[in-house]
Amino acid sequence: MGRDVRGLILEACIVLELWDVLESLFVNKLVLHSCVSNLVNNLIEKRRSDLIVLCVKHIGDIQTYEIMCILKYFLCPSKEGYESMVSVRKDWESQALLAIEKVSDKNLTAKKLSVARDASLLIMVAYDGFSVSELCLHYLLASKNVDDVILASCISKLNGLEMMSLIQYLSKWLKKYERFPQVSPCPKASSVLGLKVCEWIPSLQDVVRCLGLVIDEHFSSLVLHPEFHEELRSLGGLASSLAAEARLCGSLANLTERLRTDHRG
Repeated sequence: MGRDVRGLILEACIVLELWDVLESLFVNKLVLHSCVSNLVNNLIEKRRSDLIVLCVKHIGDIQTYEIMCILKYFLCPSKEGYESMVSVRKDWESQALLAIEKVSDKNLTAKKLSVARDASLLIMVAYDGFSVSELCLHYLLASKNVDDVILASCISKLNGLEMMSLIQYLSKWLKKYERFPQVSPCPKASSVLGLKVCEWIPSLQDVVRCLGLVIDEHFSSLVLHPEFHEELRSLGGLASSLAAEARLCGSLANLTERLRTDHRG
């Protein structure tokens, strides 16, 4: 399909609201990068949250401005935006059910069963307790195409309400990782078991990176505005707990290695 033809089809999909056709174009990677800017703006205007998620998933080089618009949109979505997020939640629920099926599948090898167990816990942690708009944020935070420079630039443009929403979202993640320290990324689950959503779950490293950028970009506002103080105290406690656990794990790892060395000796 030629470049001009694809561009015209994209325009027609937006004007005529042919959302199923547009979804197919995303999934089959037929969306031109040169059309992304207008496309993202149009989808935000149309409140098509589900298709905005597909933009993040399937288009590799979205520009910083578009990412900022998407971040702002998911942090404070409109009522109409929530309505089109239903399919996003259904996707997560479908993947969670598939994970449960895999864990119960007696035909899986021991290695695949282990992957299924890890993936089911990871999906549970990423799904439970998060609003549907926060599920959409998962994709942005976990995206390999959003580096520190881009994310910092986007975070620097957030207003107070958006900042509070982002901090509360990150706080949820820290609480999850404190409660379930055994949870870690499970990339094999996507290719081995078809649990594609595992590719889009932020790691603890992703969460800490984002939180660090929030503090770097908005330090003065966070200090001067008392409405942020309670959230920051909570985050401080969570960070201390996770750091202590990391130090303990490091000490145990060192001890284990020493015992192995002594045993060999």
